[in-house]
Amino acid sequence: MKLRIFTEPQQGASYDDLVAVAQRAEALGFGAFFRSDHYLAMGDGDGLPGPSDAWITLAGIARETRAIRLGTLVTSATFRLPGVLAIEVANVDAMSGGRVELGLGAGWFDREHAAYGIPFPGTKERFDRLEEQLEIITGLWSATGRFSYDGNHYQLADSPALPKPLQRNGIRGGVPVLVGGHGKKRTPALAARYADEFNMPFASIGDTATQFGRVRAAVEKVGRAADSMTYSAAQVVCVGSTETELERRAGAIGRDKSELRENGVAGTPAEAVDRLGALADAGAEIVYLQLLDIQDLEHLDLIAGEVMPHVL
Repeated sequence: MKLRIFTEPQQGASYDDLVAVAQRAEALGFGAFFRSDHYLAMGDGDGLPGPSDAWITLAGIARETRAIRLGTLVTSATFRLPGVLAIEVANVDAMSGGRVELGLGAGWFDREHAAYGIPFPGTKERFDRLEEQLEIITGLWSATGRFSYDGNHYQLADSPALPKPLQRNGIRGGVPVLVGGHGKKRTPALAARYADEFNMPFASIGDTATQFGRVRAAVEKVGRAADSMTYSAAQVVCVGSTETELERRAGAIGRDKSELRENGVAGTPAEAVDRLGALADAGAEIVYLQLLDIQDLEHLDLIAGEVMPHVL
């Protein structure tokens, strides 16, 4: 199993904070640094110093790291035009030396759209737009000549389909694409057609295994081998070497340690290893550890020293 670090900068983080986490995660041997793509803090937090743009910050981090992979979990299709997003991601891929992955979703947080004047259509239209964006972005990256597209929401005429990403590792060429979510039908179908990785976020072990099964069936239905998809999960992480340390870390993120033990990779290092083992048994090859207190870099040290060696 591979462990990756996943941050939520909208809850309060500067660019320097994110660089520090990415560099420490890289030094400790974590496989990737991912960040959310949100513009408004959730819950009671004030979000200070304010939101940052996912792809702008990843561009900077690409130049301040050397080996760790970088990506979004996930970019919202409502935030950007697909042609522009394809250019942005290809640029950051080149800046990183070919270490970028694109997580793309339909968008869901209506209040952040209202706060920043971003249109927020209904669920069906958002998923329709997501599907067109996936077709366009992967089409631009894989095109050997000019690229045109005539969809219901987006139209591209005689695009030069440039720049190309440095990577050609995706199933359609270009940057690897991640699709995720809890949807029973359309989400697995979109993943099967466009994605290299499917992610099940913040779910029970049973629900994770069930959703992976749906995705495997969808992948085989479109003529792909089930193991051509990478299966991953995202879970909040909160580990302490003692109960006092665990309580401190749980309190810092406003969570109860008992609830975290039930719903996340939490508890003692041994408990975290057991939870990761259960996720592996459910089919997860990668787990994104949602690090909510990004000032606590010693948390990363503990996970790398006492958890990671037992799951790799």
